[in-house]
Amino acid sequence: MTDEWRGWREAAQAALYGDEGFYRSPVRSPEGPAGHFRTSVHASPLFATAVARLLTGIARELDTGTVALVDVGAGRGELLTGVLDALAAQPEGPDVTPYAVEVAARPPDLDPRIEWCAEPPAGVTGLLFANEWLDNVPVEVAEADAEGVPRYVRVRASDGAERLGTEVTGADAAWLERWWPLSAPGERAEIGRPRDTAWAGAVGSLTAGLAVAVDYTHVRGDRPPFGTLTGFRGGREVRPVPDGSCDLTAHVALDACAAAVAEARADASTELTDQRTVLRRLGVGGDRPPLSLATTDPAGYVRALAAAGEAAELTARGGLGDFGWLLHRVGLPEPG
Repeated sequence: MTDEWRGWREAAQAALYGDEGFYRSPVRSPEGPAGHFRTSVHASPLFATAVARLLTGIARELDTGTVALVDVGAGRGELLTGVLDALAAQPEGPDVTPYAVEVAARPPDLDPRIEWCAEPPAGVTGLLFANEWLDNVPVEVAEADAEGVPRYVRVRASDGAERLGTEVTGADAAWLERWWPLSAPGERAEIGRPRDTAWAGAVGSLTAGLAVAVDYTHVRGDRPPFGTLTGFRGGREVRPVPDGSCDLTAHVALDACAAAVAEARADASTELTDQRTVLRRLGVGGDRPPLSLATTDPAGYVRALAAAGEAAELTARGGLGDFGWLLHRVGLPEPG
């Protein structure tokens, strides 16, 4: 890694996606992202089951027996594998063409039905799903100087040391003014323009169907005053150092991403809500089974109790249930 002072976007791009980057190097991260942080996909198979129900519903609305499932930021294909397993258990599930969009190499033991690609395929119909992808799209970091003027934060790759650089101007300044204004000295923000562009482009690949982004989020009026940039390594939060040794992540301004899609596609409707709301809508509630089941079916009671615990984790306040869900219906009528 070079040791020059660079903006956070350039530094994180190299640290995450360069040849020796965190997501590309099998030496640095042989176990994949799951070895460093836990997502809803890893928490419970109930998450994949809920996505399978979502896909089945979209196939029904599209009135087609064959749909695409595009997993953006697919990791090692865990979500796609789980959804395919869940669909196999359904009596009349749709035929699915699964796509894994990922920069890392294809895992050797992955289901051969899954197509591995670097970009979302264009012109597909079905469900595009991005679980904790946008938080890893690198962005610039800005900080207000002693006079309250937003300046780019420069970082050194070797140790993560920072210093202030030039004043934020142009499109980045306009984005800050609209979505994350800074004024008090020391306030920080992650400039989400690249994420807006990336998400609008991903949604644009759909001819018709549903696009979903699930991520850590905040909205205008409730932004964290000092930003959210952090690192993860080996399951623990660590200081963000762009040397390729850790994941680099920052929460996503999903409201800005929603606006970018609305400006790009007139046929897309938008819902911004939380994971708790959507999963309960899809039958993942976390209610404990009735105690009477323990007498009539002890094994079934134990299974139901375990599932309730997993559902509770997926929908918990202050935890996974607070994740933002941004949903765009594309080329579909408003739900009745």
